[in-house]
Amino acid sequence: MTGPEVQAVHAVDVRGVHKSFGALEVLKGVDLTVRQGEVTVILGPSGSGKSTLLRTLNHLEKVDRGTIRIDGELVGYRRRGSVLRELRDREILRQRSKIGFVFQNFNLFPHLTVLENVTEAPVSAQRRDRTEVTAEARQLLDRVGVADKADQYPKQLSGGQQQRVAIARALALRPNVILFDEPTSALDPELVGEVLDVIRDLAGAGATLVIVTHEIGFAREVADTVVFMDDGVIVEQGPPRQVLDHPTHDRTRAFLSRVL
Repeated sequence: MTGPEVQAVHAVDVRGVHKSFGALEVLKGVDLTVRQGEVTVILGPSGSGKSTLLRTLNHLEKVDRGTIRIDGELVGYRRRGSVLRELRDREILRQRSKIGFVFQNFNLFPHLTVLENVTEAPVSAQRRDRTEVTAEARQLLDRVGVADKADQYPKQLSGGQQQRVAIARALALRPNVILFDEPTSALDPELVGEVLDVIRDLAGAGATLVIVTHEIGFAREVADTVVFMDDGVIVEQGPPRQVLDHPTHDRTRAFLSRVL
């Protein structure tokens, strides 16, 4: 298969990505591909590089070496001959507006209502018509089960409700791919299910999702591919039945024995 065909097939294409913070090398040459319409779940112990990898996918973290493409477009850089030059902030924001990101701690704007949180980026970053965006935002809030909270502020919502608003906000961008960074880890246990239900519905609808999580049962249920990371590298990846039930690497088996 030729290079352009590979890029057309893959929603996410990560090649040889390295990332260090000072002397600490967090990503040590990561290769990862995610096909359109598939769900990839990334597992691994704390400090394995999972969240850092996710943050490089929309250039919240700059890579030291390697390349990332989303739907064939180089993220954060433009190639000139053999040299990569970083894009201007405006271009980076344009790229990010195509990539939904749901954070661990919601990251809603406290001074904006729920509806305003969902409409802000499509209007300001994508220059879309506010009336159209507002109508779509109300539909999205209904889809995630918080339509009745549109005029409230984040502090008036439970953690589960805030995270569902955050998912609606990501969907409002009409993204090519949605990234989830441990979307349930900041929630009380009784609220985890309501957020996982929303993500489960997105997966069933054919969205392209990359999810960092510790929810093994959820990974088994929704993932097309499970990726296990440890010490800055991808140790093992494959279908859930293979990685979770019949892991081939000692590090994967040791991790699963602690969390299952």
